[in-house]
Formats: sequence, structure tokens, C-alpha cells
Amino acid sequence: MPLLKLVKSKVQFAKQTEEYYNAIRTNIQLSGAQMKVIAISSVEAGEGKSTTSVNLAISFASVGLRTLFIDADTRNSVLSGTFKSNAPYKGLSNFLSGNADLNETICQTNVSGLDVIASGPVPPNPTSLLQNDSFRHLLDVARSRYDYVIIDTPPIGLVIDAVIIAHQADASLLVTAAGRIKRRFVAKAVEQLEQSGSQFLGVVLNKVDMTVDKYGSYGSYGSYGSYGSYGEYGKKAEQKNGHSRAHRRRKG
Repeated sequence: MPLLKLVKSKVQFAKQTEEYYNAIRTNIQLSGAQMKVIAISSVEAGEGKSTTSVNLAISFASVGLRTLFIDADTRNSVLSGTFKSNAPYKGLSNFLSGNADLNETICQTNVSGLDVIASGPVPPNPTSLLQNDSFRHLLDVARSRYDYVIIDTPPIGLVIDAVIIAHQADASLLVTAAGRIKRRFVAKAVEQLEQSGSQFLGVVLNKVDMTVDKYGSYGSYGSYGSYGSYGEYGKKAEQKNGHSRAHRRRKG
């Protein structure tokens, strides 16, 4: 099993933002023991879903929970800038296309308790691969081996992959950058995830400048209540008065 090492800058970032991700992790745990496989998406690229996914996985592993991170954004993976390896390794697209066994694709990391399945080479048919029986088999095996599985999905506003993945997951989260995406597009993404068949846990409002009181439009979803905070830039963000909030849909 190849060893992936978290790059130094990401180690520092994880330490700086630990409390924020711990808050989100705790609220996921409080959502129910059956919420083991979590799909994370965004409306567009660059909103912070991959950063959220990786650091949330690190948070679960940090408290002794066996955690698997799956990079399912095979079209535009950013994992190569997060983990490094001196040896070649296979990924999700290799497994789903039948070119690798599952055990070949699971990589250990230097983060205790955290394993990773990288995205693999960009496939010609990523959506079709996610719809085959191999992906369902992967998640069945992952549920039996791990306490939590965090899946970084493609942006839901660009391709349908996130809905397909969320349908196979137990729950989903949406990450959105404050002030960047129009509210109606966020609302549409929320609706899609809610209709996927898995439990929609809520929205992580990312890159919030708390010195500007202009985020009432997000609050107008009405049914979301703050359940934790998340810092895209950690302590540096605090120095800039920026952090993010996670919002959860209240039942009823």
C-alpha cells in the first residue's frame, strides 16, 4: 500500500483550522451514528470543498476514528497539491474502470488513522463510471472497514456526478463561498442534494468576512441555523477578521 504524505503547508493549515473542522465534525457525529459516508460538494469550483473535505477527514482521524478520504472529482482533482508520494499509485478511476483492485487504490497516509483513494487518471466517462456496480461495491467495503468515509465530489452546479455520489452516500454537505454564488444557485444545489435520497446535513458558508454584515441573504433560507464555524485561512483569517460558518437545516 503506497504511503501519501501530507505536504508541510497543509499540515500547518490543518493545525491552524483544527477547531473549525472539529466543530463541523462534531455536528456530523451528532446527526446520527448511521451517517458514515459523507459526500461534499459546491456549486462551482474554487469554493473550498476539497479543502473542507480533506480537513474534515483529518479531523475525524485525529480523534481515533478510522477514516477514508475519497477524491471523486476525477475531472479536476487538487489532491496532488495536498499529498505527495515518491512511488506511483492508482486511484478511483483505475478501480472503477476495472484496471486495479480496490486494495491497490487505497493509500495509507502519514496522518494516523487516515487512508486515501486518489482520483486517478482523468477518465473519458467519469459519470458513467460512478454509476456502475464497482462504486457501490467500494462504498460497501468502505463502510465495513472505516468509521467514516469523506467523499470530495465535483461541483454540483457543473456536472451531475455529485448527485449520483450523494445518492450512494448516507449524507451530504454543500460548501459555498460567501458573496460569490448567487443565492438561487445555492438554493438549487441544496434542492438537488436533498432530492438525492441521502440526508442533507446543511451548508458550510465559507470565506466569510465578518466585518461586513451582508450575509442576511443566506439566512433567508430561514431553515438553516448556525451549528459551527469554519476558517478557510485559520488563524491568518482571524487576523483578517475572516472566518466561515456552517449552517444546518432545522427539522420541521
